[in-house]
Amino acid sequence: MSESGHSQPGMYGQGRRRRRRRGDVGLPGQNLSGPSRDREYQPRERRDGSEDPPGPVIQKTPIILAKPPGERAKPSQNPHGSGVAVLEKPIMLMKARDDGGKPGTPPDVASQPSGPASSKMEKEGQRPTQPVYQIQNRGMSASASSSNVDPMVGQSKLLPPEKMKHSIKLVDDQMNWCDSAMEYLRDQTDMLVVGVIGLQGAGKSTIMSLLSANTPEEDQRCYVFRAQTQEIQERGGNQSSGIDFFITQERVIFLDTQPILSPSILDHLINNDRKLPPEYNLPHFYVEMQSLQIAAFLFTVCHVVIVVQDWFTDLNLYRFLQTAEMCKPSTPSASHDSTGTSGSEDGAEYYPHIVFIQNKARRDDFCPSNVKNMHMVTDKLMAHSHLKYKGTLSMLDCNIFPGLGQDYLATEVNMFLLPVQENEAEDNLTKAGAGTYPFFSLLPGYRGHPAFSTMVSKLRSQILAMPRCQLSHTILTEKNWFHYAARIWDGVKKSSALSEYSRLLS
Repeated sequence: MSESGHSQPGMYGQGRRRRRRRGDVGLPGQNLSGPSRDREYQPRERRDGSEDPPGPVIQKTPIILAKPPGERAKPSQNPHGSGVAVLEKPIMLMKARDDGGKPGTPPDVASQPSGPASSKMEKEGQRPTQPVYQIQNRGMSASASSSNVDPMVGQSKLLPPEKMKHSIKLVDDQMNWCDSAMEYLRDQTDMLVVGVIGLQGAGKSTIMSLLSANTPEEDQRCYVFRAQTQEIQERGGNQSSGIDFFITQERVIFLDTQPILSPSILDHLINNDRKLPPEYNLPHFYVEMQSLQIAAFLFTVCHVVIVVQDWFTDLNLYRFLQTAEMCKPSTPSASHDSTGTSGSEDGAEYYPHIVFIQNKARRDDFCPSNVKNMHMVTDKLMAHSHLKYKGTLSMLDCNIFPGLGQDYLATEVNMFLLPVQENEAEDNLTKAGAGTYPFFSLLPGYRGHPAFSTMVSKLRSQILAMPRCQLSHTILTEKNWFHYAARIWDGVKKSSALSEYSRLLS
């Protein structure tokens, strides 16, 4: 730099002069470039720690970072020959932005740090070529990492089971299997399956709703299984059709069915001129076959089957139960047989527990002598049955008859009596006449049994505490039970025993 403060011509290239700004006119010998130009020139330090090379800087052509295929595998050589080991050139896609050189800098120069830069890298620590998070998330897609998946174990988190608010169809009114219940099932084996059969208007849907999710104080229009409305009762129709499905939070599966041997279903077939399957030539044969298919299906896939009656008793109902037991498909073997009706090699068969409920019982039905006669008749009618109809439910253990001992019912079967459902808010008390004390007007009349809500609570505790017998030769989860039930339903519809029985009827 000269004494006048002007820069040397070599700093601006050959033959290039500094451009004077407009208005920079001064006295001769005055420094026009300002006081900062009086200092000696110090070379600028680059961001990566290297200094500008001495001598004139010549503008270089830009270098493309992508090397030819023949040179990519070759390690970078040390151009200065200083004997210092040169770091291997990192992959540009995996390298952080701050680690690369400036644009326009040769890759060999950017990969070889100078003295100050190397000391700075040693002080901060060298960044690895591959980030750690890519090693941890190896094998997991971006969608899996963004969902509810633990990155350490790669398993989905356990979510609480979805709560059902109303029943759904397991078998529709056309006797076709539905798959909508699959989304409510889990892979666990602690479950109880309860089914119900009964004649039309006996109160099956009401009892199943009270056992599953509702209380007697609630409105019947809010029940999970829709009960008969007043209009349907007046025209003699049926509310339920096919098989309805409902599962509680306690993993208890309830199956409500259409009435067996229903006259309203028969009337619907005749009046609407529905086309019958070719193997059934008369409508009443088809209605009876539908009822037998449903009963045989429940005897195969349920732990407990409830038989609801609204009076005692119909002998045709017991004949129907025995026919359904004979048409019950044999327990499938452990191998996946497509027919669903082949028995196992050891010949073991599994039968459910059956419970008889006398619904809408009157006060005289709770007389101890009448209760004893009911048990005796039921025991004689079911004496030759393989169904487990005794030994698992007792009204004497519920303290409903506190004056009776355990030996009063020597032939006690699984029978429970429910009184007529009444509104507790209504005035069901005995009204005293004139001239009596007001204290006696508050005493309830003699009913012969506890309140309806108390009886339902005792029945629910008895049903849920029943032993869960084995349904097949292997332990089933909820989802396996669903596939097992679909297989059994398909086998029941193609059962040779039902076809033979239909041929005998025709």
